[in-house]
Amino acid sequence: MGYAYIFGTIFFTVYGQLILKWKIDQYGSLPALWKDKILFLLQLLFNPFILSGFLSAFLAALCWMAAMTKFDISYAYPFMSLSFVFVFLLSVLLFGEPISMKKFMGVSLIILGIIVMR
Repeated sequence: MGYAYIFGTIFFTVYGQLILKWKIDQYGSLPALWKDKILFLLQLLFNPFILSGFLSAFLAALCWMAAMTKFDISYAYPFMSLSFVFVFLLSVLLFGEPISMKKFMGVSLIILGIIVMR
């Protein structure tokens, strides 16, 4: 069950990041004036999808607390770097973000680091 908690942490973390990016991109850039910035951020805050992203961060924290009851942090924490891998891959697929050699090598090193730490 401990690995399910780690997976839950990764899943909810990745979901939250992707949903925030998706919805924020739809709203556009942050305005220049402070008054407009506050209104802009309030609009974002009350968007149901954005709220689901915040809820997913809370659920990720709950899963992480449960995972900490099953594993040493030195063992479990490297798995958290998989969220970087999944966000990278899904951002390429969902948002058409570019793949560069540096990004590919970075993701490869993350995966290699997880294998070595295990």
